[in-house]
Amino acid sequence: MSIELFDLRGKTALITGGTHGIGMAVAVALGKAGARVCVNDISDEKLEACRAAYAQQGVSVYTLNFDVTSPDDVDRGISRVERDVAPVDILVNNAGIIKRVPILDMKIEDFKQVLEIDLVAPLIVAQRVAPSMIARRGGKIINMCSLLSTYGRYSVSAYASAKGGLKLLTQSMCCEWAKHNVQANGIGPGYIATSQTAPIRVDGHPFNNLVLTRTPAGRWGQPEDLAGAALLLASRAGDYINGQIIYVDGGILANFGYVEGENRLPPV
Repeated sequence: MSIELFDLRGKTALITGGTHGIGMAVAVALGKAGARVCVNDISDEKLEACRAAYAQQGVSVYTLNFDVTSPDDVDRGISRVERDVAPVDILVNNAGIIKRVPILDMKIEDFKQVLEIDLVAPLIVAQRVAPSMIARRGGKIINMCSLLSTYGRYSVSAYASAKGGLKLLTQSMCCEWAKHNVQANGIGPGYIATSQTAPIRVDGHPFNNLVLTRTPAGRWGQPEDLAGAALLLASRAGDYINGQIIYVDGGILANFGYVEGENRLPPV
């Protein structure tokens, strides 16, 4: 397969929440493939800090402050990108939050906040960039889904609800926009070492032990582990992939009852 299939020169990519973690790792990968990288956040401090981090990776970045949950703010932000850089060819809906609270203790306003950021915001941003993609007959939308797009887990009801909905929203985007040569897909990260998972990655924490023993790869993922899937979905190499969720999870979804050190399944 020709390396040219992964060439993003001349393309403009917007990665929401791309100032750190998974968003930055994906943005760096797209930038190194030639894309013009744009990232947003609602923190000027994070935007300023990320510029130096991108420069260290050899990637120039256009940064802007706008709130992905506000249609007016999104319109203002995307208009700036179109004016100062170019129309968006690749959208990575990455901005998100999680609240680890049991259902009976979950405040309704907190549940709604997670849904607004993790599910409604991807729709708002996609609605803003899709018409231009449709008019130009080409575009890539990558929604950052999750393992929890597939199953639930204790204390993350809002996050799982949002990510499950995002999976179906992604498939609906495919159904409506594929005829216009717009590909809408998702990436489902496994358990990744980020600032969000830091509280549960400490030695001795039950969930840290669970991840290390139940993931066949035997480790937490790194943000950079998602770069390949993102590059595939953002490039011509993924032109006939649509409505799919690619799980980058070290094998955990394929596994049941894995025990560390076990080399084979027990006899049946």
